[in-house]
Amino acid sequence: MTCLAMHASAWAVDVRVEVKAPNGEPIANAVVTISGPAVASSLRSDGLVMQQKDLAFSPFVLVVPRGASVSFPNFDQTRHHVYSFSPAGPFELKLYGAGETRSVRFTKTGTIAVGCNIHDQMTAFIRVTDAPWAAVTDKMGVVELRNVDAGDRLIEVWHPQQKGSPDATLTSTLAVPASGRVSKVVQLTVRNQLDFHPAY
Repeated sequence: MTCLAMHASAWAVDVRVEVKAPNGEPIANAVVTISGPAVASSLRSDGLVMQQKDLAFSPFVLVVPRGASVSFPNFDQTRHHVYSFSPAGPFELKLYGAGETRSVRFTKTGTIAVGCNIHDQMTAFIRVTDAPWAAVTDKMGVVELRNVDAGDRLIEVWHPQQKGSPDATLTSTLAVPASGRVSKVVQLTVRNQLDFHPAY
């Protein structure tokens, strides 16, 4: 077991991905996934939370492995009715109040657009994936994916405001070396915030 672990770590590197708009501005809340030949997922499958606070969902975008459960705690002093009509995981959490929580297990890959039936301004997205490495870009448009196994990998970038269908992704290949460190810049075109109306 120890030898296998040492071998795996010797052939894995960290990958830094920076997502930018055509004008060079960083793009936050983009989901970056890396996949390739069969590798067990490194994503955590427990303790996943999308909270309701100040009449908003947080985080706005969450990436989870297929089969994981997400809890939806309510920290507001009003009740919420959380739901999704997305084909990848429709659900309904009927009215519940402050200090209460509900959870949903997601068994299909794809995009889950989340809303509140009481507060129309509340929107969020859950991206369910089978990819072994995945993360959401920070406000600087950056993700750091740790211990990516060497080899030819497929990298996909998804954003809720990306032009195209709700599941539209920007796909490219990435050659991950056996040592060192990899950096990649991805250019993504997204719709203007004012023109964005998610479909539930």
